[in-house]
Amino acid sequence: MDSEGLDVARTKPGPMPIGALLAYHASNGPSRPAVSFNGVTLSFAELDARSNRKARQLAALGVGEGDVVTLAIPNGFEFYEAAFAIWKLGATPNIVSPKLPAAELRAIVEIAGPRLIIGDAHVRIEGWNFLVTGTPPGEDVSADPLPLKIAPRWKMHTSGGSTGRPKLIVDKQAGAFDPDASMGLLSGETMLNPGPLYHNAPFVGSFRCLFSGNHVVEMGRFDPLQALELIERYKVNWVNFVPTMMNRIWRLPAEQRESFDMSSLRVVFHMASVCPQWLKQAWIDWLGPDKIMEVYGGSELFGGTLITGREWLTHKGSVGRVQPGAQMRILDEQGKECPAGTVGEIYFLPDGGPNSTYEYIGAEAKGALGGWQTYGDLGHVDEDGYLYIADRRTDMIVSGGANIFPAEVEAALDEHPAVQSSIVIGLPDPDLVNRAHAIVQLAADARGRIDADALRAFLAEKLVRYKIPRTFEFTEQNLRDDAGKVRRSQLREERISAAS
Repeated sequence: MDSEGLDVARTKPGPMPIGALLAYHASNGPSRPAVSFNGVTLSFAELDARSNRKARQLAALGVGEGDVVTLAIPNGFEFYEAAFAIWKLGATPNIVSPKLPAAELRAIVEIAGPRLIIGDAHVRIEGWNFLVTGTPPGEDVSADPLPLKIAPRWKMHTSGGSTGRPKLIVDKQAGAFDPDASMGLLSGETMLNPGPLYHNAPFVGSFRCLFSGNHVVEMGRFDPLQALELIERYKVNWVNFVPTMMNRIWRLPAEQRESFDMSSLRVVFHMASVCPQWLKQAWIDWLGPDKIMEVYGGSELFGGTLITGREWLTHKGSVGRVQPGAQMRILDEQGKECPAGTVGEIYFLPDGGPNSTYEYIGAEAKGALGGWQTYGDLGHVDEDGYLYIADRRTDMIVSGGANIFPAEVEAALDEHPAVQSSIVIGLPDPDLVNRAHAIVQLAADARGRIDADALRAFLAEKLVRYKIPRTFEFTEQNLRDDAGKVRRSQLREERISAAS
């Protein structure tokens, strides 16, 4: 579809190229708010014009249809402009944390193969086409519409694998969406985005809000008091929190928290990690059960569950029932289906068949007979089909809504010349739900001269900050057996028991 096809697209129902959506909604009201950030609001017409200029800037750097562009940009207007610019060119954004050290970013781009990396100057990688964040298009660059193209894949997210190596999760949906689809929001509604856009849920929620012509209030970085201020100021209707955010808001002084008008909120989603029952009950008591909703699933989108606050009151601890579009089974280690109440691994099969929603680059999916696949979590269902999570990925640590894979952290720790061996486990944390805790066996000649601060400084050159363990302990015992195996659950249980 070329630029002359835009008028036709405006009147044609159904999916249209993502690059056309801003102009489509601007045609129905140029001044409609699209994104608000730091007290400034861009209309759909303004965001469309700015992303057109950005698209021409990227095209001049070689980006074209079918290419990948790695985005290491912090939350803000530039992120939204760049993403739409990439889609306008028919390319796919590969979203990564802007805080990644250069070594970690290099490992990702080596499997993503991007045409261009956009990031801060300190992570510039030799041999790769690079644009420094904050570099505007030239003043003479046009804001006129571009020929419309459809990206073969609309997004590509990055995840550390259980091996400690990065993998890409490529969404198989092409870059076309129906602008009249509700996507969970009512027409004219406003959502607050409190999460980092390099995470899948904030990214999908924010952009689908824009795809449907609604208003995103972007926080940039989460702060509990500011979140309440923005909800009141912009009369926010929809927000997606992780339990750590909910906890930080709840721990504000009651008189402060209750001084804000929350009546505009229609939906408060939460996901990404298990929400403590006491915290969920507190939010239900505060805002009412009909506003609180929980989702369980993964970036691969091969299946998930949902539960409303009202359902939760009669199924406390559950994450809900499987949603339309997939089937769910709980299987034991032999691949046999578990009866209600028996814990096993949670498997899904999408209606479109195995691997119909995503593909991995850099990893192999874990599957079962018949194409059923799992996120790696354990749980059980009750007699009514409600799912309860027993453990979220045996090794993986979900801290503050972010996934931390111990193997990746251990690999970085073990590079230190004084470290003989290391094990990273998750321990309960009142704020983060879980925190990464490192057990370190130092070489004999390093004991007493290498401390936690030295290891943190070493890891800062290799890992993004949230992956660096919050706490360390040192031991002289061998952490692994002769086969290199370790019983993480036992180490975790011992420390929890000692703390209690």
